[in-house]
Amino acid sequence: MPLLPRLLLLLNMMLLTPPLVAQHLTDSIRLNQVGFYPAAPKVAVVVGAAAGPFYVTTPDRATIVFTGQLGELRTAESAEQQTRVADFSALTRSGTFVVLVPKVGYSYSFRIQPKVHEGVAQAALKGYYYQRTATPLPTAYAGQWNRPAGHPDTRVLVHTSAASAARPAGTVLSSPRGWYDAGDYNKYIVNSGITMGTLLSLYEEFPAYCTQLKANIPESRNALPDVLDEALWNLRWMLTMQDPNDGGVYHKLTNASFDGMVMPDQVTTPRYVVQKSTAATLDFAAVLAQASRVLRRFDRQLPGLADSCLRASRQAWDWAQVHPAVLYQQDEMNKQFQPPIVTGAYGDDSVKDEFIWAAAELYITTKEDRYYSAVPLFPDEHVLLPTWNQVRTLAYYSLVRNKATLTPVARPAMPKLEARLRTAADALQQNYTAQAYQTVMGKTATDYSWGGSATAANQGILLIQAYRVTNNPQYLQAALSNLDYLLGRNATGYSFLTGSGTKSPQHPHHRPSEADGIAAPVPGLLVGGPNPGRQDGCAYPSALPALAYSDTVCSYASNEIAINWNAPLVYLAAALEALQTKLKPQTK
Repeated sequence: MPLLPRLLLLLNMMLLTPPLVAQHLTDSIRLNQVGFYPAAPKVAVVVGAAAGPFYVTTPDRATIVFTGQLGELRTAESAEQQTRVADFSALTRSGTFVVLVPKVGYSYSFRIQPKVHEGVAQAALKGYYYQRTATPLPTAYAGQWNRPAGHPDTRVLVHTSAASAARPAGTVLSSPRGWYDAGDYNKYIVNSGITMGTLLSLYEEFPAYCTQLKANIPESRNALPDVLDEALWNLRWMLTMQDPNDGGVYHKLTNASFDGMVMPDQVTTPRYVVQKSTAATLDFAAVLAQASRVLRRFDRQLPGLADSCLRASRQAWDWAQVHPAVLYQQDEMNKQFQPPIVTGAYGDDSVKDEFIWAAAELYITTKEDRYYSAVPLFPDEHVLLPTWNQVRTLAYYSLVRNKATLTPVARPAMPKLEARLRTAADALQQNYTAQAYQTVMGKTATDYSWGGSATAANQGILLIQAYRVTNNPQYLQAALSNLDYLLGRNATGYSFLTGSGTKSPQHPHHRPSEADGIAAPVPGLLVGGPNPGRQDGCAYPSALPALAYSDTVCSYASNEIAINWNAPLVYLAAALEALQTKLKPQTK
């Protein structure tokens, strides 16, 4: 910088420092409360009509490190807010800072540094450890959230809906391990499906990064990456949910009704495996086929497990061929079988997408063309964002990821499939920087729904898939905008990950967090986020789509946690960490 402008800037800083120090902390400056990569975009959003300069300063506001001008006035329609953007992407200096706007105040502090989101990836992965069943969580790994083992699940009853000649009602099974699904204490195969598929895909795509990602779990010193160790805890439970007599898979392992807000070791009500279903069996088949090829490289550490997984996957596939439409309809089931089951249904009216996912994973793992040809893998041109009841796109991610090893029958379709991924990603990122919060998430009000935080994370995954196809860093920048959304750059001002950021959920709908007597919630858990449906009937500060969030234990519609929401956050944070050097400086 020439000498005269430098002197003018220094004089300006000297004149402005006293009033800047006098500013107050404000929630009106919304940003990623964890931080930013040095070379990546850096944006804060100021709520209100304030105009003029903004500053990035040290936390004591004594030293200005960047000066900029607030952008044009924008309107966040889904929140009925006026905003201005403070863009400080040109600041690459490492350190801890705040954004300060005169007459508005200063923001929560944040870091600029390499590996700035490694802690987020670690915390979100560690969230699964806190959800483990059938094992104590000692202080050495769980800290103040230590607890006795809950739900050993070594004496689980076959529900009348699941009875067969080989396993009549009341048969006692052992089905330990697995994760508590959400804020409740039950275990569901369908929701484990997308969760496991996402975590296994993270390892398949970024094995080097996953190898060094440590979450301080009991297995952290073994030869497997922690993401696979954690997945194994649930995988071994899933294997127990398959009936060895026919290959079908029970839909869930559950109490008849939800437990109260008590610690898991205090629950003694009977547990059941409930009805086999086609959706559960196909999700199982897909996960076990993918697990087989992922774990194959660890045959020495896990002798025979890859073979067992593939055998179980094939058996599940064969069951689904004979039972292609056994849908889980809980209300109808309860008219026929007792006791009535009123926990999460995870019912699905169509299993076409589950057939596609299972067929693709079995094909990729076995290289047997019969699986590729078994169902129409591409019934239309759509690439739908994955959810627990729409898993088709997980098949597409796996096919593109493994395209180099596919047999000739599949290779001609890969260029079209990659083009479809790009088209879907382009639709997501189109004009996102023109939005009030400059995030991909929230471009339409429909983004805000039950589990909208997972929508944001899954949008990020799709954008990363497009980057891997094109090497265009604009897709990474767009994906990063959604991590910024999840960590505080949103209309509520919350970081939606417990324990991360200055303003994060304190009262999630999560039984251990509510019942353990500890003020701070269990960390590393992603809450659902704004949900204008407000199906829980609780008090909300607003009904507007982007503001319909209540940090109360009552609000299971906006403040519950779930394993299928944490998984895409683990993926998004870890993938961006692995690719951080590919993020380019913002250009004007």
